Amino acid sequence: MGGDTLNSSGLPPFTLTGLPGLETSQHWMFLLLGALYIVSIVGNALILFIVKEEQSLHQPMYYFLSLLSVNDLGVSFSTLPTVLATFCFHLREIGFNSCMAQTFFIHLFSFMESGILLVMSFDRYVAICNPLRYTTVLTDGLVVRMGLSVIIRSFCVVLPLPFLLKRLPFCKVNVLSHAYCLHPDLIHLPCGDITINNIFGLFIVISTFGLDSALILLSYVLILHSVLSIASREERIKTLNTCVSHVCAVLIFYVPMVGVSMAAHYGGHAPQYVHTLMSLIYLFVPPMLNPVIYSIKTKEIRRKFCKILLGTKYLEEPETPMRNFGTNVSSTTSITLMGFPELESLEHWLAALLPLLYAISILGNILILFIIKEEQSLQQPMYYFLSLLSVNDLGVSFSTLPTVLASMCFHAPETAFDACLAQMFFIHFFSWTESGILLAMSFDRYVAICNPLRYSSMLTNARVAHMGICVIMRSFCMVFPLPFLLKRLPFCKANVLTHSYCLHPNLICLPCGDTTVNSTYGLFIVICAFGVDSVLILLSYVLILHSVLAIASQEERLKTLNTCVSHICAVLIFYVPMVSVSMVHRFGKHAPEYVHKFMSLLYLFVPPMLNPIIYSIKTKEIRRRLHKMILGLKL
Repeated sequence: MGGDTLNSSGLPPFTLTGLPGLETSQHWMFLLLGALYIVSIVGNALILFIVKEEQSLHQPMYYFLSLLSVNDLGVSFSTLPTVLATFCFHLREIGFNSCMAQTFFIHLFSFMESGILLVMSFDRYVAICNPLRYTTVLTDGLVVRMGLSVIIRSFCVVLPLPFLLKRLPFCKVNVLSHAYCLHPDLIHLPCGDITINNIFGLFIVISTFGLDSALILLSYVLILHSVLSIASREERIKTLNTCVSHVCAVLIFYVPMVGVSMAAHYGGHAPQYVHTLMSLIYLFVPPMLNPVIYSIKTKEIRRKFCKILLGTKYLEEPETPMRNFGTNVSSTTSITLMGFPELESLEHWLAALLPLLYAISILGNILILFIIKEEQSLQQPMYYFLSLLSVNDLGVSFSTLPTVLASMCFHAPETAFDACLAQMFFIHFFSWTESGILLAMSFDRYVAICNPLRYSSMLTNARVAHMGICVIMRSFCMVFPLPFLLKRLPFCKANVLTHSYCLHPNLICLPCGDTTVNSTYGLFIVICAFGVDSVLILLSYVLILHSVLAIASQEERLKTLNTCVSHICAVLIFYVPMVSVSMVHRFGKHAPEYVHKFMSLLYLFVPPMLNPIIYSIKTKEIRRRLHKMILGLKL
């Protein structure tokens, strides 16, 4: 390229740069962006399918939502080829005409989204300010014409952009600062006069984003004026609630756009990757979050989601407690799980937080298993036990995941009685297995420190396998009777649990028969498992401490104890929440119900999430492999 001048006839190629300054993180970005693409494409495709299949959704509001989903799919598919090529296959060169085509489609769908949000605000204005005329004003014919107007307007304002660029000579290095082609990025490359390009770019931004945002704001001023004239406070809130999804969609579209503009004008000294990340947020966040927002806030879509994904009958409210009165186990077909009715205003935040915790837990433990399998230096007893711990933590996560997501995210709290018993079995099975694994790991640390010369002869692969099998068999034998002890009892109380998953201490409060055997057996296995394991772990560390104190050098003592830090942390994050749950249950009778639920969630969520993080931070071999996999750095 050098200083040679190339005009449009030469069709110079462009080089995409991804994230300049963060080249070592490209693989990690590829994993993240791939997940965002999947969420966006699947989410919007599901919205389209639901609106098509659900007869009650055949109305203007959802026609516009369908158009928004089609547009979001267009945004995703416009950027997908070059983003994957850049981050996954390191193919950074794109032809001139291909770049022009991508520029056209990205800006076409961006301007269309602004127009769609405007017509959706008009829909909300008519529905609230003129509800009696809604069906006569927003006829199918008018909806189609509005949609076509948005598409034609966007097409007309974007069409000149590629031609205005192709007329210019290119004599600079044609390197773009993104993994896709955008007009503001491209107009810095020509060496000719770009005044017309800048003026036209400013004109279409003002005539689309500027005008649309002003009209959307005006529509909400009129909506607010109409709502404030309603006498009942409850009716005012109910009316405004119909606008929440659209307001969120407007904010997640315009706020990143304003952020990109502010960064471009006032963030000149910021690293280039800051601008690139802001641009990624602008293009990725709306297509990903729009289907999530409308799924959570729209009852009809949420009901259909439950039917498609969970095969569960959607319930707006839990079943009336007296409905199951007088039933025995033979007629008990369902259990109602409760989320956080006391914190109803925070349920949407919990619905966003819990999937994130699940993702961290599942991905972290899978990475630990993969690293131990691939890294030859980790083929030793300590890491075999860690692998077993990771498998167990995955089991805990997958045991609670279906009902937690169903009750918190999809408001589908009902689960079959047998399914509830199965979930109870697996949750307690993996909990007791984790206690046994931590005991086996403490024995590993004891042998490694107190009898280091006999470590390899004592902890052979066969013995490690036997210890693992013993832990699993013990847990299975102790938990196996629990479902059968429950099924023999008559149920005549309300079948409503106080958690979003099934636990034995919760379930034994439902039967109206004698639960003495259940309570006694439950206490027995808690003592045999958690009680004995915790005492033996404590004993092993007493012996370890005695052995370490016999070492003359303080530096060696600290070095030796440092090999136990990860295991001690794993023990603490397992037993401390468990003891806290027990203490709150025994002595916190007057505490609000949600305090007990949060403690129970901590007990089930914290160990699977933190164990892989602790071992990744404290274990040099795992840390090195993680850097090699994710960051491409040699340590």
